[in-house]
Amino acid sequence: MIRALSFVRSTGDSIMNYRTGAKAERPFNIIKIALDLPREVLYNRINRRVDMMIEQGLLEEVKQLYPQRGLKNLQTVGYSELFDYIDGKYTLEEAVDKIKQHSRNYAKRQLTWFRKDKEFHWLGADDTQVIDKILAIK
Repeated sequence: MIRALSFVRSTGDSIMNYRTGAKAERPFNIIKIALDLPREVLYNRINRRVDMMIEQGLLEEVKQLYPQRGLKNLQTVGYSELFDYIDGKYTLEEAVDKIKQHSRNYAKRQLTWFRKDKEFHWLGADDTQVIDKILAIK
């Protein structure tokens, strides 16, 4: 609804006027490929990535954005936990642990969502033959 209202507001025309009702012919086949990692490896990478983000200045970035903390775009993993740290709800260590936990939870939800689509071909991300396997899918 918001997208449709935004479209009308910016173009002066209804989005419905651009719908043809006919499915467009596509001169190609879609092959859905997903790369899979063992959960332990994925979670370790997430934890390392969060540590790197902290080392590279995420806290300083959050401090600069603190006055805008109410914006919806800043209510995301990483920002909200550090806003809570600044507000005194957590220690920095607790906030970083929460970022890691929430990032792992998000990754798990993403995997669950992708696994529902049976058209995906799951390949091991650490498989050295992954390119050959992708080329063999047709």
